[in-house]
Amino acid sequence: MVKLNSLFWGPFFFICFIEFVSLRADAAVKKYQFDIQVKNVSRLCHAKPIVTVNGMFPGPTIYVREGDRVLVNVTNYAQYNMSIHWHGLKQFRNGWADGPAYITQCPIKTGHSYTYDFNVTGQRGTLWWHAHVFWLRATVYGAIVIMPKQGTPYPFPRPNSEFNLLFGEWWNTDVEEVVKQGNKLGLPPKMSDAHTINGKPGPLFPCSEKHTFAIQVEQGKTYLLRIINAALNDELFFAIAGHNMTVVEIDAVYTKPFTTQAILIAPGQTTNVLIQANQVPGRYFMASRPFMDAPLSIDNKTATAILQYKGIPSSVVPTLPHLPAANDTAFALSYNSKLRSLNSPKFPANVPLKVDRHLFYTIGLGINPCPTCQNGTQLTASLNNISFVMPQTGLLQAHYFKLKGVFRTDFPDRPPTPFNYTGAPLTANLKTSLGTRLSKIAFNSTVELVLQDTNLLTVESHPFHLHGYNFFVVGTGIGNFDPKKDPAKYNLVDPPERNTVGVPTGGWTAIRFRADNPGVWFMHCHLELHTSWGLKTAFVVENGQGSDQSILPPPKDLPPC
Repeated sequence: MVKLNSLFWGPFFFICFIEFVSLRADAAVKKYQFDIQVKNVSRLCHAKPIVTVNGMFPGPTIYVREGDRVLVNVTNYAQYNMSIHWHGLKQFRNGWADGPAYITQCPIKTGHSYTYDFNVTGQRGTLWWHAHVFWLRATVYGAIVIMPKQGTPYPFPRPNSEFNLLFGEWWNTDVEEVVKQGNKLGLPPKMSDAHTINGKPGPLFPCSEKHTFAIQVEQGKTYLLRIINAALNDELFFAIAGHNMTVVEIDAVYTKPFTTQAILIAPGQTTNVLIQANQVPGRYFMASRPFMDAPLSIDNKTATAILQYKGIPSSVVPTLPHLPAANDTAFALSYNSKLRSLNSPKFPANVPLKVDRHLFYTIGLGINPCPTCQNGTQLTASLNNISFVMPQTGLLQAHYFKLKGVFRTDFPDRPPTPFNYTGAPLTANLKTSLGTRLSKIAFNSTVELVLQDTNLLTVESHPFHLHGYNFFVVGTGIGNFDPKKDPAKYNLVDPPERNTVGVPTGGWTAIRFRADNPGVWFMHCHLELHTSWGLKTAFVVENGQGSDQSILPPPKDLPPC
């Protein structure tokens, strides 16, 4: 049983009560006590009350095994509404447990409860959970570790031990107030004051000597690092001084192993790597730093943790790793090109070879009038020139109960006005409309979606997350997608399988998936800034004909709107 109590954010005080039960045929029910509570936490030179789980930042890890049933009961005693998303879990026919507020559920109101009830089917590896309302995931997040079924080995050398590394961001002030201030001005909120590794920035920041995460290793042993990028707005490079890493999994899908000195990981993504403690015993920095190859202002500070060999005193000064430059596009493209699905008989890559539906979505940034903003304008973001408006009723409820007027299913398959998407800088808006418009997809149809970055205001990389599905990243490139030439270069044999993919700066990414999971499934940029500006949409996947091809009935405790 997992219980999450007591949430606080700025002027709001609320309590969340979460129970977590894992049921397995080969084990007794394991019960855990998780409390979400307000804790005064200091990470730089300031202490402030933040939302924590069991007094910890980040929250505790949830351990399950492939095939488990999971029950998470949330009771909210606060004045602030809340929902939790289980990032990367497919939730077959069961969007009621997915968690994004106003998409698959209305938020849990003060004094009410809701049980997330789902099965972990056909997945194993590293995923994560986080708040899915406003910017609350700045501190409300934790790892999900799905162990393989009993007796099923890893398809790589078994590590001697393992560690979770969660990357995040830290604001010295209340992040919700920071967001409100930015919205009043019509500008991006103030950037974070630090990056963190397991909630700690490391000794390169002022007043942070005590706020450094460290792991201890033994000479000659192998370790698995489960790495999660929980940062709100930054893609990150990561490296370990003196040590190579072997990538073996991304987004809970095994990969063909390859060795690298650094990795690139976007918000929402997970990466598992093996490291060998085969260097001269000492203390070595592990470091993360943002990747940004667009002319934008970012928090470019380096967060550090320490890898320390057993028996080495803490007085030894660690060495820093060599990280790629902040704008090293060549490394980013090269690294991503090495990611390949394992595609073994046990773990095949079932890439759709025939496509029933071709979609082409442009990603745009723009400036819209805003009479209530101090500047008279506000920044906005759109897909196919549509900036998404969040409804006041859950979209899945509206679809299931056939409620009228909540959303439309006329989201265009391609942009209404083609243009030179990545040509000369474009500072003028194309006509951007506001609306809650979704795309309807036939059950079990195969979909190819090309996401095209544009130079409206500026080019920028965008990590896109699709709820309810994994997908195959069959192609990517810089410049404008060419529908006649680029598909010939697709990898349809062993492309990486993910739930979150980066669209390169000034480029495009093509993904394919089979729409075999009925429901309403959110798709959005995982940069919280862009999501809040409207860079999101959803797919309505219709029911199939079979008895096991329809959305499950909603639970009795589904939060009302």
